[in-house]
Amino acid sequence: MRETFRAWQEQFETFALEVIFNERRGKRATALRGLLFCLSKVFLAGVKGRRWLYEARIIRDHPLGVQVITVGNLTVGGTGKTPLVIALVQAAVARGLKVAVVSRGFGGKIDQYPCLVTADSDALDVGDEPVLIARRTGVPVILDPDRRNALDVAIRDHAPDLVISDDGLQHYALPRSAEIVVVDGQRGLGNGRCLPEGPLREPATRLKEVDFVVSTGGGWSGAHPMIMRPADITSLATGETLDHQTFLREHPQVHAVAGIGNPKRFFNLLSILGLSATPHVFPDHHAFQPADLAFADGLPVLMTEKDAVKCAPFAEPHWWYLPVTASLPDGLLEQMLDRALGKE
Repeated sequence: MRETFRAWQEQFETFALEVIFNERRGKRATALRGLLFCLSKVFLAGVKGRRWLYEARIIRDHPLGVQVITVGNLTVGGTGKTPLVIALVQAAVARGLKVAVVSRGFGGKIDQYPCLVTADSDALDVGDEPVLIARRTGVPVILDPDRRNALDVAIRDHAPDLVISDDGLQHYALPRSAEIVVVDGQRGLGNGRCLPEGPLREPATRLKEVDFVVSTGGGWSGAHPMIMRPADITSLATGETLDHQTFLREHPQVHAVAGIGNPKRFFNLLSILGLSATPHVFPDHHAFQPADLAFADGLPVLMTEKDAVKCAPFAEPHWWYLPVTASLPDGLLEQMLDRALGKE
């Protein structure tokens, strides 16, 4: 019963996202838009009221002796925050800074917080993105829905010079010295309306207040471009790596699996690489089971690195993943760090 409800919930979330990004038509979509229009007015009033309480200092944050960068987005759905967080952490560590990351850990099953995530943590318990960050960077990742509490724990237990918040832009109780928003350059801001009628978590005017706006997958006026550079394709089972041309020669046809916020971006990347892929879309943060990837024809399965951290414990020899690395204009990461550290 629980699995049936979860499957229904995932299907509805996917349908709702397609509606608010104007990717779905029909009577059901029209009816849902009408309902969401009414609910969005209530949501927007709540957002503005909560923001006013912080700006009026009725609800106060408590600044600490550590600098904090929030990397977030204005819309629901994936925009590419995690690769940017990883790039920022790596740039900060290269400067000799001691770094910690705080995160919510969407998609995990644990209910006891705060929680320290390491490279060996189970992604099904703590969420796929925190495990991916921990594995790619080696820094401590602290999970807690209360980002402020996660920050307190990070400072107490790890004494960082810099804390980077994976998401948390709308978590106003979290002090921050720099704000970065990542926008999907292809989807943009959807219909420009707030949840649940549209995809926005806050009004679009919020973009004028942040320190940096970064765009993935397409141009965005006034934003810094970020390109996802694909690395060698890696076997989940053995860790073997193949460059793109070798993989294409040995495996010209694959099943492409994506359980991320914007799976089209992954499928488009595979097309650019020349792969003939049968796409399989799963909801963001999907808790994969072996049966999800049991395709009858036995063709190789190629997935995102974010999905791979969940599938690795039961990986088959013909399962592979494609890592990507965020590529930004020269000097931009350093500029972001300088802004946060007050060195501009």
